[in-house]
Amino acid sequence: MNMKNGMAGILGVVTLVGVIALVGCSQKSATEPAKPAGVAEKAGAALDQAAEKSVETSKAVAEKTGEVVNNAAAKTEAVAEKAVEKTGEGLENAGEAMENTGSNLQK
Repeated sequence: MNMKNGMAGILGVVTLVGVIALVGCSQKSATEPAKPAGVAEKAGAALDQAAEKSVETSKAVAEKTGEVVNNAAAKTEAVAEKAVEKTGEGLENAGEAMENTGSNLQK
């Protein structure tokens, strides 16, 4: 019986704490005037705004970086194509020169 009384007492205390928490955290009524924001609430709001600005700035920087990378890649591709073209022309010229040299040696 003693164990049942102890459990009932614990259950009573937990219930009482729950009721107090619900009453203390309940939503304020519409007729109750709004209290001015406290220091912690103002600081929290400022932190939220700073975080939002940081996210927006980070997104803008990421987008700009992506554009720069894409532009650089396009320019690099164009330069590489020209280099391949010039290398091909150089090889053709070298081949022609070798043919001419071979023809001259046979004469």
